[in-house]
Amino acid sequence: MIMEPPTVRPQKTSNPPTSPTSALRSPSIQSSSSSTSVASTTSPSLPDISSRISVRHGISQENLTLLSASPPETKLTELSYNTAQAKDGVSPTIIDTETGVEVQRHSDLWFDDGSVICRAENTLFCVHMSQLARHSLVFHDMVMLSHPETSRIESSMLLHEGRAASRRVPVVYLYDSAEDVGNLLTALYDGPNFGNNDEDDFRVVSGILRLSTKYLVDSLRAKAITHLSIAWPSNLKAWDLRDDFSRSFESEGGSRASPHRYPHPYSVISLAREVNAPSLLAAAFYDLSRYSFAQIFEPTEDEPLHRSPAPPPLNALDLQRLCLGKEASQHAITTLIQSMGTGQYIRHPQQHPMASSHFRKTSASGVCVSAAACRKDFTELVDLATQHYLFDRERGCYDPLYVAEGLGQLKSAEFSECKACAKSLESWAAREREKIWKMIPFWFRLESGDTSPIPR
Repeated sequence: MIMEPPTVRPQKTSNPPTSPTSALRSPSIQSSSSSTSVASTTSPSLPDISSRISVRHGISQENLTLLSASPPETKLTELSYNTAQAKDGVSPTIIDTETGVEVQRHSDLWFDDGSVICRAENTLFCVHMSQLARHSLVFHDMVMLSHPETSRIESSMLLHEGRAASRRVPVVYLYDSAEDVGNLLTALYDGPNFGNNDEDDFRVVSGILRLSTKYLVDSLRAKAITHLSIAWPSNLKAWDLRDDFSRSFESEGGSRASPHRYPHPYSVISLAREVNAPSLLAAAFYDLSRYSFAQIFEPTEDEPLHRSPAPPPLNALDLQRLCLGKEASQHAITTLIQSMGTGQYIRHPQQHPMASSHFRKTSASGVCVSAAACRKDFTELVDLATQHYLFDRERGCYDPLYVAEGLGQLKSAEFSECKACAKSLESWAAREREKIWKMIPFWFRLESGDTSPIPR
C-alpha cells in the first residue's frame, strides 16, 4: 500500500489554539505543529471541538465542563512514502511530507481496511472510523469534520491498494503520547484488560482515563475510575482490604518487578485533579499523610515513597491540604488514646444497668464484675499506647485508622479475664474507625464540592 498526499492541496490557516493538553507534546510534536496546520476550503477559522459538540450534541454538563477544561487538540497532517528509498530498492519508510520526520506504523493497531489514520507522536494507527465514532462524541465530531464527502476540510490522503484500486483516508494528528493512544484504542477494540493496580498497571490505566476523559468515552472512563477505586477506595471496608493486601506485599519483600505495591500518591492526586475524579482523592491524601514529612519530601532509597525519577510534586494548595490533614490526623490519634482511659466512659453496670458505655456493657456474654481491675488495666493500656505511638513513634504512629484498630485489640476478648470489657473496647474501636473515615475528606479540605482541578 502506498499513501500519497492529495493532488489538490488545501489552503493553509493558523495553527490550532494551545490548551492544557499542550503539556503532553514532545519536542518533535512541537516543531511539527509550528509548520503544519489545519486546512479549510471555505472558512479562515473553525470552532474548536468543544464548541462544535456543545452545539451539535446534547451532552451532560459534567462532560461539557471536562471538555471545556481540556479541549482536545488535533490537526491534519500529510504523509507519504520516501520515494528516494523506493528508487534505491529499499523498502520505503513513511515520512511527514512537510517536516520530513519519519513515522512508523503501530505493530498491532494498523488495519488494512481502516478508514482513518490517527497519528500520535511519530506512530500511526490505521483504525475504523465507525469504531471511534461509536464510543466517542469527540471522535465522531472530529471524523465527520474531516470526512471527504461531508467536511469543509480537504483532509483525506490517497491510499493505493494495488495497481488500480485506491481510496482516500483522513489523517488526524492527536497531541497525545503514542503509548496512551495505543492503550486507548486497544481498550476500545478488545475491551479494557486492567491489571492489579500496581505501578505498571497505573501507567496504562491513567493514560486510558486521561484520554477517555478528553475524548468523552464515557463507558471506558467509568470502568477506569472503578478499577482505580479498588486501590484508592471511598469506603472503609475496601480500604481495609487494600491495606491488608499492601501489608502482606511489604512483609513478603515486594516483588522482583517492583518493590512498590501501589503508585505514588502524588501521581494519583495529580491524575484525579486532571480528570476530575474526586472519589480518588481522600484515600490518596490519607495514604500520603501516613508518612513523616522527611519520608514524603526526602525519601531514602529504601523507603516506600522513593521513586526514580521522583514524581511531580503537589501544587501549593494541595500541599497545604496535606499539611492541614496530617495535623488533624495526629490530633485524632492523641484524642483516641486519651478517650480510651477517660473516666466518663466507665459505668458500673449495677448502678446504670441500661447505660451504653465503651467499657462497661450488659450483654449476653456478661458484665464487668471487677471494675477496679479493669480501670487499672485501661490506665496501663493508655500509658502503653502513649509511649508507643506518641513518644517512640513506632509503626502506625501517623495512621489513626491503624492506631484505632490496634487499641481495640489491646484487651483481647479471647484471652482477657473480662470478656465484656474486651468486647466493648473492640466495639468502641470499630465505631471510632468509622468516624475517622468519615472525617478524612474534612481533614484534607476535600469537602464542600471541592472537586475541580486547581490552577497550578
